[in-house]
Amino acid sequence: MALSGLKTKLIAESNSSRTEWCLVENGEVVERAYTEGLNPFFMSRREISHSIRLQLPDAFFKRRWEHVYFYGAGCGTLDKKSMVEASLVAQFKTPSTVFSDLEGAARGLLVREPGLACIIGNGSNSCLYDGERIVKNVRPLGFILGDEGSGSALGRLFVGDCLKNIAPHEVAQAFYEEYKLTPDAIMSSIYNNPQASRNLTQYSFFLAKHLDNGYVRELVWNEFMRFFVRNVSQYPYKDYDVSIVGSVASCYSEMLLSVARKFGVRVKKIIRDSMPGLIIYHSL
Repeated sequence: MALSGLKTKLIAESNSSRTEWCLVENGEVVERAYTEGLNPFFMSRREISHSIRLQLPDAFFKRRWEHVYFYGAGCGTLDKKSMVEASLVAQFKTPSTVFSDLEGAARGLLVREPGLACIIGNGSNSCLYDGERIVKNVRPLGFILGDEGSGSALGRLFVGDCLKNIAPHEVAQAFYEEYKLTPDAIMSSIYNNPQASRNLTQYSFFLAKHLDNGYVRELVWNEFMRFFVRNVSQYPYKDYDVSIVGSVASCYSEMLLSVARKFGVRVKKIIRDSMPGLIIYHSL
């Protein structure tokens, strides 16, 4: 299909692990690609530009598009947005606008409808969205002070229990064997790594295979309870449906729904990615 630069938009959705890029024409995806995650908290403008140029196929640079819309983790402040925008304009020679990943979640989950939008992936976040903009946001605080229910929080709790010999021996041993890790290697992967939350999230998916173990099930259940207590309950959740996006939410959807029922929360949807909704949003 021939692309028309005046009608084609480039939409990108980025988390800490990967970035999905879609060239969209008349609401249809005509080109899709994936690159590494682009987070301005951990990358310089030069590194972001370098990653875009080297990892995207040539089709993304053949002409000027109508507009570039980028939604990304770490893009919640004006200076970080400006940094990413400068990289995008330099690479695509096209007007570009950068939004936070939370704005991407709200638009991707709800498009133009009001509701509560939540992210539960590498980190966690939440907001009240009125169909046009975010009107309330409980601070996520990151994986040290917050990010309840996230992969990094689950990984931190589980790995800590393994290293302190609190996790059941058979569970800890299976974890060490699956990831081919030693306690010293785990400590190094966390304390000598500026993006340690990625590793913690990777470790957290081990738990999904062992939910029949009482210890594992209680750990995951309690952390999702913390997410609802410390985040969802601070909104008028009785008045709105809750929609959730993220790899961890998708992986543990059944347990999330069980916790939500305990709180009397109506969950509208749990999905892995925001991109399908963002394509609809930018095609209206």
